[in-house]
Amino acid sequence: MERSSYAREDIGNLVLLEHVNLKIPDQRLATAFYVSALGLTRDPFLMTGVNNMWINVDRSQIHLPHGDAQLLRGHVGLIVGPRASLLERLRAARPVLGQTRFTWAERDDRVEVTCPWGNRYDCLDPDACAASDPWAGIDLGMAYVHFDVPLGCAASIAAFYREIFDAFAEVRERGGSLQAVVAVGRHQQLVFAESPSAGNDYDGHHIQLYVADFSGPYERLARRRLNYDEEAHQYRFAELVDPETGACCFTLEHEVRSLRHPLYARPLVNRNPDMTNRNFRIGGERANGVF
Repeated sequence: MERSSYAREDIGNLVLLEHVNLKIPDQRLATAFYVSALGLTRDPFLMTGVNNMWINVDRSQIHLPHGDAQLLRGHVGLIVGPRASLLERLRAARPVLGQTRFTWAERDDRVEVTCPWGNRYDCLDPDACAASDPWAGIDLGMAYVHFDVPLGCAASIAAFYREIFDAFAEVRERGGSLQAVVAVGRHQQLVFAESPSAGNDYDGHHIQLYVADFSGPYERLARRRLNYDEEAHQYRFAELVDPETGACCFTLEHEVRSLRHPLYARPLVNRNPDMTNRNFRIGGERANGVF
């Protein structure tokens, strides 16, 4: 085979978008939304108390520590199974969530769902995903996290991820605006879309990435004095800067972990939300028949 054919097998340095972290003030409402309505699974092994809850989405998670509600400046793309089943669950959850900001709207290729505190999730139709989408063929997972960023930032953000992380990042035009699209592993993306209404008001929410080359990005961030909170197997940074000017384009805390982190590739329990006590069959309670 030609070298260019093998190059298509490369996934870059960013291996996995493991979690999005958003504080929430009420575990009862969070359970009704994330578990009952979206059909996701609360991790049964870690963070099982009342101060935090981890929600499994295939190999990724949504972390929901207790606190004042945080609002993502954008939205998350999820694949949670067939639309008909999702709509049935959303309708069933309405009596519990009716006095919150919970709502949904059907689109051609997705259902846009808003959580009790205003965070939006694009629940993508698996059958409507284009063959060119990285997440095509996936029945459950976190496809992307989309951020609204100020005008003029997309090119700088793409250059930042290329220089700091040796990531596959490109600038695309969509709907008349520019987007920095950063590939993560085989099936995920970070999308930074320019918007005239975007601000940089930041309440501390964060994302977590696993990287193959852990020390290289650390050294490049350290030269710019951007990293902090250094621990074994992980560090953090928050400022996305223009690599040439050093000007800050967007603030978003990244928790960066090495592949030696003890939580990397931990098997996550994912249930089949269509299975109930009324239609139960052995093995049918697991998503795709496996954990």
